[in-house]
Amino acid sequence: MVENNKILNRLFTQNVFFDLVRNHSNAAYAGVIRRYVNAPEDKDNGTLISEVYKFMSDSYRNEYFYQNTLLNKLLLKKHSISTTTALTQIPIGKSKADFILINGKAVVYEIKTELDTFERLDTQLKDYYKAFDHVCLVTSEKHYKRAVSLLENTSVGIYVLTRRNTISSKLKKEPAADNSNLDHTAIFKVLHKREYENILLKYYGKLPVASPAFYYGACLDQFLQIPVLDAYNMALKQLKMRNRILISEFEKVPYELKSLIYFSRPSKSEWKDINRFLSERYGG
Repeated sequence: MVENNKILNRLFTQNVFFDLVRNHSNAAYAGVIRRYVNAPEDKDNGTLISEVYKFMSDSYRNEYFYQNTLLNKLLLKKHSISTTTALTQIPIGKSKADFILINGKAVVYEIKTELDTFERLDTQLKDYYKAFDHVCLVTSEKHYKRAVSLLENTSVGIYVLTRRNTISSKLKKEPAADNSNLDHTAIFKVLHKREYENILLKYYGKLPVASPAFYYGACLDQFLQIPVLDAYNMALKQLKMRNRILISEFEKVPYELKSLIYFSRPSKSEWKDINRFLSERYGG
C-alpha cells in the first residue's frame, strides 16, 4: 500500500504544483484526484488538496507532511514568520538538512517518518554539527524508543509527531548546544556569495582582491581566519535574512500548502495565480 501511495510525494513539490497553477492541469495531480477523492467535479482545487492531505494524515505521513507540520506548529504557531526564518534542503557535507529554523539560535530538524529507516542518521547528524550547533530528530511514535536508545547520551534532541499530528509534550528531548564540531568550511559552503561577502566586509572592512577563478578560494581563506564562533554567529545573521515572504498573501495559504508555498517564495503574479487556482473548480 505504501508503494501505491508514492504518487503523493510528487504532488506536494514545487515543480508539480506550479506547473498545475500555470497550466491548470498536471498528470500527477489528475492521478492523485482520481485515486483519493470521490466526486471531484463539484469541488474547488483547494478543497481537493485538503481531502488528499486528510488521507495523508490518516495513512501516509510522508516527509512533506512532517515538514509542513513543523512549519505550521513551530514557525507559525510557536514563533513568528516576521522574526524567524525556515530553510529546507540545505546541503551540508554529504547530507541535506530537511528543515532549519533560525531565530536567536538555529536548529536543524532531521525528519525520519514512520516510512523511513535510521540507516544514514549517524552520518547526517555528524554533517549537521559541522555547520550548526543545535540538531533535533523528528520522528514517529513508532520510532521513539529506538531514537532514545541511539541518542540518549548525545546533544541531539528528539521530537515526536503523534498520531493526532501534534508535537508530543511528553515524548520529547530538547536539543542542547554543541559547537565542538563547527567547521569553517562547512559553514562557508552553506552561505550564498552575497552572504559571505557581507560577513567579510563586516569583519575586515573590505573584500579580497583576486581574479574570478580564485575569488571563491580567497574569500574562504579570509573566512577561515575568523574565530569559528564569530564566523558561525555572523553566518546565522545572514541566513536569517533569507526566505522573506509576503505575509499578507501567505496568511491566505491553506494549512496543507504552507510549507510548499513558503519555500517557493512566489512572485506577485504567482500569488495571483495560486489564489485563482485554489478557488477554481476542478478541471475549470
